[in-house]
Amino acid sequence: PVPTISWRRADGKQLPRKARRHRSSGLLEIPNFQQEDAGLYECVAENVRGKNVARGQLTFYAQPSWTQQIRDVRAAIEERVSWECRASGRPKPSYRWLKDGEPLLPQGRVQLEQGSLTIANVSLSDAGMYQCVAENSHGVIFASAELSVIAIGPDFSKTLLKKLTLVKVGGEVIIECKPKASPRPTYSWKKGKDILRENER
Repeated sequence: PVPTISWRRADGKQLPRKARRHRSSGLLEIPNFQQEDAGLYECVAENVRGKNVARGQLTFYAQPSWTQQIRDVRAAIEERVSWECRASGRPKPSYRWLKDGEPLLPQGRVQLEQGSLTIANVSLSDAGMYQCVAENSHGVIFASAELSVIAIGPDFSKTLLKKLTLVKVGGEVIIECKPKASPRPTYSWKKGKDILRENER
């Protein structure tokens, strides 16, 4: 006789509530398939003469989707710049980086690790448009950000120059000069109008 057909999950879990069974055609329909719906399913056909079971593995795949993107950065010369991008997907996405459309490779000051990019001691040549690329076998996505490298002239506005009074003859005096500047400035000292030269004192 024509068999009756039923469905079940081989792992013992319940069939998704949203699943629709069409017994006459032996069709199981799962709308809006999600990762938790993946697993081993069994179709059971049975009549008075016996029963037979067919199994099928449903696997969940998803193209990459950003969970963390990169943003534009303004950095002074000699600063350190770090970017990190993250994407979800099934299978897990891999990452690569581009600068101005060309592949970026780890070398010297440039370090790449998964979705992380670090540039140490930034120079003007590092300025440009960067892209983080996440991809798996089901798709590829791009996130873009611009690195602007700026130079800053020496700024003493946040440097406190104190008037020092020598209390004891022969004592030591230290005067610090730390202006904000990029690239790192060169220094010279004057006493009055005379340039100070380094000597034994």
